Amino acid sequence: MRLASKALLIACCAVLILVAGCSDSVSDNTTQESGLAVTAFTPGKALSASFTDARVANMKGVAENDRLRLFVDEASGSVAVLNKNTGAIWYSNPPERESDSFASGVNKDLLSSQIKMDFYNNLGQISSINTYTDSVAYKQIKFEAIPNGVRASYHFGTAQKTFEDMPPMFSKARFEEVLSKLDKAGQRALSISYKEDKEKSVYVRNDAALTGIQLVRALKALETAGYTEEDLMKDAAELNMDLTKPEPRIFQASIEYTLDVDSLIAKIPVSSIYYPEEYPVNMVSMLRFFGAGGSDAEGSIFVPDGSGALIRFNNGKTRYPAYQQLVYGSDQTIDRTEDASREQNVRLPVFGMVREGQAFLGIIEEGAAAATINADVAGRLNSYNNVYPSFYVINKDEVTLFANEQQRSLPKFQENPMKTDYTVRYAFLSGEDASVSGMAKYYQQYLLKKNGLPQTETRAEKKDVPFYLQLVGSISKQKHFAGIPYDALESLTTFDQAQSIVTEAQQRDIRNLKVKFAGWFNEGLDHEVPDHVSVDKAVGGSKGFKDFASFAKEKGVSFFPDVAFLVANSGENFDQADDASRTLRDEPAMLFPINLATNRRDRNKPPSYVVSPRLIGSYVDTVLESLRDFKASGISLRDMTDSLNSDYRENKQIDRVKSQGLSTQALDKLLGDKLEIMGNGGNEFTLPYLTDITDAPMSYSRFKLEDEEVPFYQMVIHGYIDYTGTPFNLSTYNDVRQYVLKCLEYGAGVYFEWIYEPNYKVNDTDYDRLYAVNYELWIDQAAEIYKEVNGVLGSVQGQRMISHEKLSEGVFKTVYENGTYVMVNYNGSQAQVDGKTIEAESYLTGGEQS
Repeated sequence: MRLASKALLIACCAVLILVAGCSDSVSDNTTQESGLAVTAFTPGKALSASFTDARVANMKGVAENDRLRLFVDEASGSVAVLNKNTGAIWYSNPPERESDSFASGVNKDLLSSQIKMDFYNNLGQISSINTYTDSVAYKQIKFEAIPNGVRASYHFGTAQKTFEDMPPMFSKARFEEVLSKLDKAGQRALSISYKEDKEKSVYVRNDAALTGIQLVRALKALETAGYTEEDLMKDAAELNMDLTKPEPRIFQASIEYTLDVDSLIAKIPVSSIYYPEEYPVNMVSMLRFFGAGGSDAEGSIFVPDGSGALIRFNNGKTRYPAYQQLVYGSDQTIDRTEDASREQNVRLPVFGMVREGQAFLGIIEEGAAAATINADVAGRLNSYNNVYPSFYVINKDEVTLFANEQQRSLPKFQENPMKTDYTVRYAFLSGEDASVSGMAKYYQQYLLKKNGLPQTETRAEKKDVPFYLQLVGSISKQKHFAGIPYDALESLTTFDQAQSIVTEAQQRDIRNLKVKFAGWFNEGLDHEVPDHVSVDKAVGGSKGFKDFASFAKEKGVSFFPDVAFLVANSGENFDQADDASRTLRDEPAMLFPINLATNRRDRNKPPSYVVSPRLIGSYVDTVLESLRDFKASGISLRDMTDSLNSDYRENKQIDRVKSQGLSTQALDKLLGDKLEIMGNGGNEFTLPYLTDITDAPMSYSRFKLEDEEVPFYQMVIHGYIDYTGTPFNLSTYNDVRQYVLKCLEYGAGVYFEWIYEPNYKVNDTDYDRLYAVNYELWIDQAAEIYKEVNGVLGSVQGQRMISHEKLSEGVFKTVYENGTYVMVNYNGSQAQVDGKTIEAESYLTGGEQS
């Protein structure tokens, strides 16, 4: 057993060298030279007040513009923004927080903090510090003026002496010598601080007694007695004492506040974040209680869950978990959940709050790919309703070591911190704009100014709702020859058959047809990685592709050949060791298929692999070259606009922030070829490139804390990008009326997924989700649905959606910029609204303007 333990210890030491992935981060993440530890705080000069205001008592005015004034409290670190036009004041911390009788301990302290940092120790255990408990309480905060604002710098922890600076023990002779040099008070201080061990003839330090004033007195006594570092070294040698003392646990961070027209911009520069090598920072939370509403306030929190959701103030749902969602969904390199997620992804890096006729919209301008949105209601930890962002700095996983039938898990940290600042814009809204609709309008205009939406001149010229049609070309199916199994392509829709489907659809007056064709190259639906493009003969080969592209152009049909860039499903050309993203465990990132019966990962099936983001550009180049040859005018992106993954390959780390940049570079290439681009999901950073979005968020996750679904996403993009949800025939809708009403309320196109061949062709394959997709079974109903939806929405297809409101339970009204409105009633009975009767599961329209 001793040999086994020794072997494991050696293995652990070896891996500790490997897993100390944060060694570079200290020098990268500090303003100090060569990563040297910070040991002392240097106070700054007091700010000069540029102005004061009785409405913001005890705070200094430090910056202003035509609309806003910025105030700071140098003692607490809190800031406030005054809206000159409305008189509304937004505080970084609740001004009445001291009287909160509900919060206690650290939860009370957090009400006064501006930054909270979670960090790991060398065992991978997490702890946290905040600016109030660990900085302001020690008076280790300083402000300095910057253009249009101020910078607050925090020094967490203290390097002041502790009991560990005192000798662990004295010999009896030395202790008596020290006592002889002290008065009675000093002698008493040391007598309390050390206990005699008569058996060993030594005095041992009494750590439990060395707190507060007793520690101060003991340290003073040693100083008075003239006990020196040289004396300590002699005693340590004589008594064989271990003088190892942990380095001071000192952290630093700054937050910058600047005014920009109608907004406050808060930024934590990544260069300002310092942490000791032994304590890497996992996550930084910013302004947790900015604008928080108390238990007596009325209002709602807006969170970007799917299409959007509202959490009512004080809704009493404190027995349910607080809201927390990653922006842009999970990182498939890190996510190892076994159950398939049913929640909607966050597509837009925004959050907000509406309270008492005022509102703010938070927009994450930098660091969105590393961000999480958090929200909670009053009554769980404190008396406030709040929403805020947090940002990953260093991620962690576990490495398991085995030696002689023993095992041990050690933490493995991300090599380098995220290379991005963390910046949030807080835009202040009032009047009619203090609403979800007002937030969406503001964000839409913000994106347009930042070129974050397509710049189209034909927006208002669109007259027909899109009909989205995904056709599946071929799939892999196991067949047998002479009793021997082999894999072959099973054709479900050839290009010739696709022409027939399109012709029949148009004969039924389905217009503005947009065809996504999946499973057309490199061995079917789950194709090999696109390092080459070979059109499958099973669907008609290159000639069939060119003929269909020509046919689609002639018939006025948009054609989008579908390509997956981020996942390698099959193929000998993909070297998983070199080309797959690496997890923090230094393993290829694998994705096992979902078993529909159990809704869990099926590890008995072959996995797919997450493609390293570094390969996306070269894959796009290859596909573009082929699409030019085929005269294709569009492309469908199955995953690039839906997912965002890292690669933790040693010395070649690509975090989510860098991965986002690589994706946008690839999208630039596609846009440069003047292709129409259809994307799945539609994450915010991909919006400028897209003409169409499929599987756009059409609902929210229905977390227990949430109260209401809102079409925030739709209000932002309608009129600029065409969109639809999931295919109706593969959706959870079992009532066609509910589907039609959702399209009308959310301004969405109609979507179906079809094949030409009979449904039984997918039996005994891995594609049993395609159980109801034969086009003949659906085309007549699809034409009826499209006729009804297009009859209502055709006139507003290129119009902005300017407002959405809930009129009563199950009754909603959507208004467009040309004055057209649509009121829908999801209920099974009539609804009376504004003197109008809306029949059960029906709708009313009106307000058209020429």
